[in-house]
Amino acid sequence: MDALERPLVFVPGNHDQDVRGYRTSRSGLNLRAGMPSEPPWPPGAVNADGRVVDVAGLRIAGLGGSLRYSTGPNQYSQRAQARRARSLARRARLRRWRDGRGVDVVLAHAPPRGVGDRDDLPHQGFDCLAPLLSRIGAPLLLHGHIHPYGDDLVDLRVGETVVRNVVGKHVFKIPAPADPSPATRDSVHSPGEPG
Repeated sequence: MDALERPLVFVPGNHDQDVRGYRTSRSGLNLRAGMPSEPPWPPGAVNADGRVVDVAGLRIAGLGGSLRYSTGPNQYSQRAQARRARSLARRARLRRWRDGRGVDVVLAHAPPRGVGDRDDLPHQGFDCLAPLLSRIGAPLLLHGHIHPYGDDLVDLRVGETVVRNVVGKHVFKIPAPADPSPATRDSVHSPGEPG
């Protein structure tokens, strides 16, 4: 984050600490259970898990975690993750209803089931991600969790959404989304000008 001078948006994975319960007050103070607390992530980073956040001109919807295979944190059954995905879709639709702007990127820890995942239980993807992408229409899903170990990674698709495994280091440009507001420079008039 500091080296690139760019914002950091993340979702927790199966090897990360439990990050539930942290929130930021209106004044910018980090809280957990209502008390000031330092979260287990770098200062200034944005936890997008289960949220829709606007960062650096992009609208990002986040869904962290992997399929439950042990008792560790950030692991979910297919059913539990499906509930979380439905909740995230509702948040995305509400944001779109409020300002007319959809989600640009879905940030997930695990991939969709059958789209770049593996057969072993810890590395299987989630069934709920394809319906989530269909509901919110994001053009890009970025995920980790599946280590390529020398395999060539190719972009995959779920409908119109590009699915990209970003394990390791990936630098790419995402075009800025179009301004959804109906007012354009040509349609703005000074007071007293004819419309």
